[in-house]
Parts: sequence; structure tokens; C-alpha cells
Amino acid sequence: MVYIENPKVRGYLKKGEGFGATYEGIVIVAAKRTPFCRICGPLSLLSATDLGILAVKAALKQAGIPAEELDYLVVGSAGTSSGDAFFIHRHIALYSGMRIETPAMQVQKICASGFEAMINCAEHIANGKVEAAVACGTEGLSQSPTALFGNRLGYKLRDVKAVDYLWEAFFDTSVGFLMAETAENLAEKYRITRKEADEYGFRSHSAALRAQKEGFFKSEIEPIMECTIEAHHLKPRKIRFPEKLKSIDADDGPRETTLEKLASLPPVFKQNGVQTAGNSSQITDGAGALILCDARWAAKHGIKPLGRLVASATAGVPPEIMGMGPVPACRIVLEAAGMTLADIDFVEINEAFAAQYLSVERELGLNRERTNVNGGAIALGHPYGATGVRLSMTLLYQLRKTGKRYGMASACIGGGHGTAVIIEAFKD
Repeated sequence: MVYIENPKVRGYLKKGEGFGATYEGIVIVAAKRTPFCRICGPLSLLSATDLGILAVKAALKQAGIPAEELDYLVVGSAGTSSGDAFFIHRHIALYSGMRIETPAMQVQKICASGFEAMINCAEHIANGKVEAAVACGTEGLSQSPTALFGNRLGYKLRDVKAVDYLWEAFFDTSVGFLMAETAENLAEKYRITRKEADEYGFRSHSAALRAQKEGFFKSEIEPIMECTIEAHHLKPRKIRFPEKLKSIDADDGPRETTLEKLASLPPVFKQNGVQTAGNSSQITDGAGALILCDARWAAKHGIKPLGRLVASATAGVPPEIMGMGPVPACRIVLEAAGMTLADIDFVEINEAFAAQYLSVERELGLNRERTNVNGGAIALGHPYGATGVRLSMTLLYQLRKTGKRYGMASACIGGGHGTAVIIEAFKD
């Protein structure tokens, strides 16, 4: 029996506004993801479970840790997009090689599911329950089903109503707004013009293309190939791609475009609105994984950490302006950590929509030269469950590349939430 000393976590409650926590001695020793690919594209034959397995195996390979050494797995995933989605946490753990006895869990917080997986792992480590854990975020949106709600109860004659389960994820029934319409609400509130939204969309694609050409994403992306994944006593899982593809090694979202092309696209969600297909996040498949552990455990096993989790925070905002979630979340996480924005070297804010990002930028006073410098979800895509993990690893590798120390990542969440984390990068 091993007893792990604690605490390494300190809660921070801002009554009526949100809460957060700071952490000590919780390090990140691996950060890997699959390529992110557009809906109905190269990854469309793979379930969220398949993608999660590939990401976790890549993280284990990077860290040089046998899967049997991990004590816990948490997967963040928002959609029920495959037949084994109910078992996704268990299947990812077992097919990644973790012990039968090792616990696993799924969390669902839509766009912050990946962040919540990280936070849950950190709190388990801090509370002395585990020494090493993997936080996985995954989404296979191509496989989102068409649903017949109420089918179990039967239907009246001609009353069969099928719904697109993916479309349901875009619509908040509590306020009657599509997610993009909440961005239009922000555009109106902050007087964001179509030109400003298109300019930001252009910036996201341009930055992502530059990062690709410079090889920046190679640190975080693990190329994936067709294969068969086997685990003891379990049925094999086949990893297959469409269109005679045998391997995938890059994101397919970033594209060459011009301001003129973006300006020619019609507004999709509101007449004379600012949001178009060119300045909104892409619907994407993909997964990522971070391995977090007790710093003493890493030292004992001769593993050099990439960085550490410093703090996290969550806050609520009105559902009709859900895109403002990062504003209170970032303010609380900075307060909890005893820091200010001046202490932060780089920032990652999820680009759900251009107007949403620009509203957050204005409210927080962000320096665009230090924010989303390698592009964001407008170019790379937004596989909901994987986004928090992707933002965190992109931030971590940007800090390490530039020799900087602190970064902050945040995402808005459908329904009116925001989650943020602060990460410290270690130098080689």
C-alpha cells in the first residue's frame, strides 16, 4: 500500500461568480493529439473511442510510460456518436493497455470537456488518490446520429420526427438561440462589423498555415495509420480511413484564402449578420491526451516534465451571450493564482466564432500579438471534447518553443459557461 502525501490543491471560491483552484507539484509529462480533420473527411470512419485510443497511446509513447503504470483515465467527450459511446472511458483505457483494475471516467462539459478531464485528473492527484493519470478529450462528430426521440414510447400515425443529433448540439433550447446566434448577439453588443470578423477569420487561417509550414504542430500531432488495435481478451478494433488513405499526419482545416473570398460568403445565421462559414469554427473530428502526474512520481521514474498545471477556474454567464464565458473564468483563474494578465506570456482563447473571440479580446484587453498566435478553431477546427486538451498542449508547446513561462487557455461553453487554466512551461 502506497500513501501519497497531500494537499497539492487549494480551492478558490468567488461567491456568486465562480470558483477555481491552484495546484502544486502536478506536472504534465506528455501532450499528444491526432490530426484534426473536417467533418465527413479522413477521420469519418473512426469513432470518438477510436480517436481517443490513438491519442492516449501516442501520449504514452511520448512519455515512455507503460500503460500499466497509470492509475486513472478521464475522457472528455460531448456527443453520443457511436454504439460504444456509453463505454467510451472504459474502452479507451483498456485498448490503450491500462490494467483491468484501473478506474476510468467520462466527463461532459461540451466545449470544456477536455479542460474538465485535466482538472479532474489534477484533483485526484492532489487528493492523494492517484500518482499518474491521463486526461483525454475526443470527438467524432462525423458519426453523430439521426435520432428518433420518444421512439421507446411509440408514435401517433405520421408523427415520427427524426432530428439531426449534431444540429441539436448547436441549439440551446432554454433561450431559443443557436450557438452562432449568441455570437451575433455579441457582435451587436460590441459593435463588431462583418469586416472585423472576416479579418479575424483570415488571421486564424494565415497563422495556422504559417505554423504548419514551420512545423510547429509536429510537436503535438502524432501521425496515425491504418492498423488493428488489440487488447488482451478484447475484440480487435480496426482503424480505417476512406478514399484509399493509409495515414494522416496533419490537420486539414487551415486553407489558403483572401479577405475578398471571405467577404463574398453569405451570413449563415442572421440576415446582415457577421458570422459566416469562413469566420466560424469548423466542425471537426479529433482527439488529444495529456498525462499528468505527481512531480515526485515523475522524478522517481526519470521522466522530465514538459510543464505543470498552475490553476483552473470555471464561471457562468447568460446563455444568450455564452461566448463571454472566458471573461469571468480568466479573471478568476488569474486571481486564484495571484497573477495578472501582465504575468501571462501567451493566451489561447477558443475561436468558436470570430465575433465571440473579438468580444472576449475587447473585454479582457488581450494583446493579439500574444493570443492564438498559431491560429485557432476557425482554422484548426473544434472537436468539442478535444478542444480544451488541444488548447492546453498548443499553449504549452508555444511557451517551450519561445522560452517563455506562463500561459492561459480558455473556452466558452454552450449554455453559458467558461473554463480557464494557467500552465507553466519548463525549459529543456
